[in-house]
Amino acid sequence: MIDILIAGGGPAGLAAAIRAAHAGLEAVVVEPRPAPVDKACGEGIMPGGLAALHTLGVHPAGHPLRGIRYTDGLRTAQAPFRGAYGLGVRRTALHTALHERAEALGVRIVEGKVREVRQDAHTVTAAGLTARWLIAADGLHSPLRRALGLDHPAPGPGRYGLRRHYRTAPWSDLVEVHWSPHAEAYVTPVDEHLVGVAVLSRDRRPYADHLAAFPDLAARLTGPGATPVRGAGPLRQRARGPRAGRVLLVGDAAGYTDALTGEGIALAVATATAAVGCLVAGRPEEYPARWRRATRRYRLLTHALLGAAGHPATRPLIVTAAHRAPALFRMAVRALQ
Repeated sequence: MIDILIAGGGPAGLAAAIRAAHAGLEAVVVEPRPAPVDKACGEGIMPGGLAALHTLGVHPAGHPLRGIRYTDGLRTAQAPFRGAYGLGVRRTALHTALHERAEALGVRIVEGKVREVRQDAHTVTAAGLTARWLIAADGLHSPLRRALGLDHPAPGPGRYGLRRHYRTAPWSDLVEVHWSPHAEAYVTPVDEHLVGVAVLSRDRRPYADHLAAFPDLAARLTGPGATPVRGAGPLRQRARGPRAGRVLLVGDAAGYTDALTGEGIALAVATATAAVGCLVAGRPEEYPARWRRATRRYRLLTHALLGAAGHPATRPLIVTAAHRAPALFRMAVRALQ
């Protein structure tokens, strides 16, 4: 019998499969899309996320990131990472590296989609396969989270993300965050000749309209985009809990707050590691508590920054405060590492 069946072959699912293989367990990943899979994301991996990938034996190619810069067109604040680099990585390159590592460890990846789950006291069956445990890593709008009755409505207006790439040499080794009254634009170099620009906002409008709100940035992005615009959202998703019987939710499927802090990959690896660790130890009941510990700092920081960014009175003060208090900004950036 399969030890762990994994629904979803994105970063969280593949990280879980790699961890399972490291522990000597048989893992099978069910994923409907052929590799590599692209996705609308900022593509900046923070130092902690990069270190987590390295513990999996995954070393994607990309562009080194030295820190973070905030700007609103008038004021600027920047802070380097402490003692480590991040990495700007094209999403397809990251997925390829994870996929190849999983296959090298003997993980079986089958084409399919998990639509229904049946479980009893000892097994779980999905996609025609039976295993001792199922890890749900089927993304932001997880069908399994809904099917298991774990979906929980998220209050307030949703935030959405749009991303495209531009064929230009990076002008910085920092992740640049450009702030306007209604959106943020995240500029991430992903190789020597390509930058990605992701916009996050509550306002649902065309990508070009968002970009026009950042004239200094738009002036650097001459020529057409190198890739189509991809979108995702609403970003905030909540779950009643990360476990239902013999099913454990990891990554975005277990709940997500916002992409604002760039910690998606670190969280994917951390929650996958926690889930597999609990199964290896024979203590699946401990996973919800371990999930809360693994995600607590991210949830607190993101809620705080999102609260400030979402209020008309405090949003304009974010870059001003970072500019006037550089030591405090450095502390905040290093907390994201």
